[in-house]
Amino acid sequence: MEDRSQELPRLKRSLTLLPTVLYGLGVTIGAGIYVLIGIAAGRAGMHAPLAFLIAALLLSLTACSFAELAGRLPVSASEAAYVREGLGSPLLALIVGLLVIAAAIVAAAAISVGSAGYVRAFVDLPEVVVVALVVLLMGGVAAAGINESIGLAGVMTVIEIGGLLVIIVAGLMAEPAMIARLPEVVPAPSSQAWLGILGTAMIAVFAFVGFEGLVNIAEEVKEPERTLPRAIFLTLGVTAILYFLVIWVCVTTVPADQLAASRAPLGLVFEKVTGGSPLTLSAVAIVATLNGIIVQIIMASRVTYGLARQGSLPSALAGVDARTRTPLLATGLVVASTLVLAVALPLERLAEESSRLILVIFALVNLALLGIKVREAGNRAEKPRHFSVPWPVPLAGAVSCVLFLVASLL
Repeated sequence: MEDRSQELPRLKRSLTLLPTVLYGLGVTIGAGIYVLIGIAAGRAGMHAPLAFLIAALLLSLTACSFAELAGRLPVSASEAAYVREGLGSPLLALIVGLLVIAAAIVAAAAISVGSAGYVRAFVDLPEVVVVALVVLLMGGVAAAGINESIGLAGVMTVIEIGGLLVIIVAGLMAEPAMIARLPEVVPAPSSQAWLGILGTAMIAVFAFVGFEGLVNIAEEVKEPERTLPRAIFLTLGVTAILYFLVIWVCVTTVPADQLAASRAPLGLVFEKVTGGSPLTLSAVAIVATLNGIIVQIIMASRVTYGLARQGSLPSALAGVDARTRTPLLATGLVVASTLVLAVALPLERLAEESSRLILVIFALVNLALLGIKVREAGNRAEKPRHFSVPWPVPLAGAVSCVLFLVASLL
């Protein structure tokens, strides 16, 4: 279909590897550990770290597919473009694009609810008021400009990672014996605990939402064919290590039922391992969650913009403001939708629905890469200049996503 927005201003290509990785870490960590540690501890107890590790290992297959496709097709609304190229269906591509937008909006709503729990440790306001203020403020930041919003997100990411490192180091210093207790993470093969682990792994998928979002800022990244694959793997790897260590410190220092009942669980852990005020870590958690909201809004608005540029959505949504160089109408639509969901649904429901949407998207993206590879199998082309994986990788990635999704519905 003919691009109907050729005369509109374009996005600014200015991001290098470091800010791109910080963007990925910001959206992933802000959407994950600061919000979900209580839910994870309540479901899996001492085995919660294993659930996150399982989720990371399974998602690494999909990360490989995204890394190759990012080099092949470095465009906004990337998942839709991948499906159109790999499966040859414009309708399915549109559906995938809309699923990506929906997943990002649901994730932003979930993080907003989680953020409100930490904010209310400082201000005595109704939750609905705090949620509304958080969503609207972060939407304004996302609309201000990509360098401004990514720059602020980068600073926030450094702060939120610093908070996690403080918990890890303080926990290990307070309880050196917890290292010797690591075998407790894995239950016996016949244990009923595996049901809780698998259920928590499903929730943990939401905690890793972020690495795939990197492909949707492809039109704002310098040398995306080289930068994006590196950023994807660095984001997933660093996040998995941090999550495992932080969750292990949490469940070995604070009873799981207390973590599950707390609205600010990492603040509770910080108080336990350092003796300091839980408000200190709550302040860091606010930064982390606000960061997650910003980057999810950016991702959803860029996919909306990309679909409009491709002619799949109304062309007005492809409008880029000449001053901010951001898609203001698309951003406003995303912010409004986020606010409605954040007010209407509880955190755990939002996290579960976001995870299911993400798994459907991941399965289709893996199948798209598999379709491309099958089509190219008979061609003796030159060695690809972009990152590439053998065909069993996207096949295994698609199967793992489908199995995960089926398990979540049982």
